[in-house]
Amino acid sequence: MNASDTQLAVVSTALITIVVAAAFIPGVAKVFLIAQAAYWALSYVARPLVLLTVQPQPRYADNIADPRLAAIGYDRGVSEVLQPVAFGLWVYAGAVIAYAIWTRRRNRTTPTDASTGDFVPTLTTVYAVGLLGRVVTYITGSTGQAGEIQSADPILGFVAQLATVGAIGLIIFIRPTDRRTTLVLLGALLTIELLWTVAVESKTPIMSAAMAVAVRFALHGWTRMRVVGITLISVVGVGAFGWLQAIKQPDYVRAEALARDSGYPPAVQPYLSILRRFDLLEAATDSYYMVVRPWMTPLEVAQHGLQSLIPAQLLGTEKLRSGTAWATEVRGSSMDMSRISVSLADGNINEGFVIAGYAGVTVGVLFTFGLLLLGVRALQARHIVVVALGLAITASPILFERGFLGSMEVIGKSLQLVVLIWLVDMTVREYRKRTATAATAPATHTFNTVVGE
Repeated sequence: MNASDTQLAVVSTALITIVVAAAFIPGVAKVFLIAQAAYWALSYVARPLVLLTVQPQPRYADNIADPRLAAIGYDRGVSEVLQPVAFGLWVYAGAVIAYAIWTRRRNRTTPTDASTGDFVPTLTTVYAVGLLGRVVTYITGSTGQAGEIQSADPILGFVAQLATVGAIGLIIFIRPTDRRTTLVLLGALLTIELLWTVAVESKTPIMSAAMAVAVRFALHGWTRMRVVGITLISVVGVGAFGWLQAIKQPDYVRAEALARDSGYPPAVQPYLSILRRFDLLEAATDSYYMVVRPWMTPLEVAQHGLQSLIPAQLLGTEKLRSGTAWATEVRGSSMDMSRISVSLADGNINEGFVIAGYAGVTVGVLFTFGLLLLGVRALQARHIVVVALGLAITASPILFERGFLGSMEVIGKSLQLVVLIWLVDMTVREYRKRTATAATAPATHTFNTVVGE
């Protein structure tokens, strides 16, 4: 067994340990942890396996065959790049094991129907407003593409995000009395999220929707059929993503993709489109080749993180975009990014490594684990403001592919979404209260007294 095989074995064992430990954790945390393990397996196991097996030659627009790894040999490159990853995943696995032991001694608490039923009218309104924002965004051509630094219309983009949060909330909390109605509603919500995933060229909406289905099952018990259902949803979502994306592309783009993929075996080609979306191995390569260390001091990281929580209008200065900074400063130290303007996923392990080495990796993965616990607690809350924060965490990629800086940016935007959802909730509750009052008010009758002559 060579060095790369050893590192892959260490990474795979850490991920398996996370899954096994998650099996002993009740509720929503189990769903999040298994989803994380699957995501990281695609990034840190599946992609390296393809590189080691195929040994592809770098080609234009092929982000799987990294020229930096090819230059030093995939065997050596994968081995070197995965060392911090293996360390970080084992630290995370240790945290999951500790949490599993702790939770086994405590009673499981889940939201009751009484605490979640009132959320549905608000979430329906939020979803409707968000869908309207999506329609306007699509019609005006402001949907953008994967990796863009910012939306063409930030206000429309902000409103459109309400649809993702509303869809996830409805998938989790809606409770029709008829089973057929439930299946129709869930199917419609999942289909819309899949179509939006293709429109914005991002895997996040359909991944969040699939995870919301799993959260729904986790809150109300798993059955064999539910396990089969969520597995089918995940497989169909992943498979349909590439297929629908290919339909959307013009002929010359598809021809370029066929030429680019021709260097891979036919058995691997159907999975290349989805593997390209799980690009944390590239970020790990960026951190390995980073020339100037540290990237930022811990004080600068804390400062930028706190600034991310403040709206730009109130801050009065330009905030750091960690994805863009990673592209120009970290990846730019080993690749020519002078003509490319893009925002990249950094990952907790990779960001921590370029900031403070293995100590930074430890802090980064523990921060992600803390966010996971925050999301779990928030989804089980009884107030819409806290629940909305949990839904925003579920709808974002911070549990999978962002480090501290990227996570704080998302949390800052999520807090603004939470405030808007809170205002919608107050409006909906006031409307329902007045409607109920008008419906139950006693009728006023007028009697005419006729006085005889």
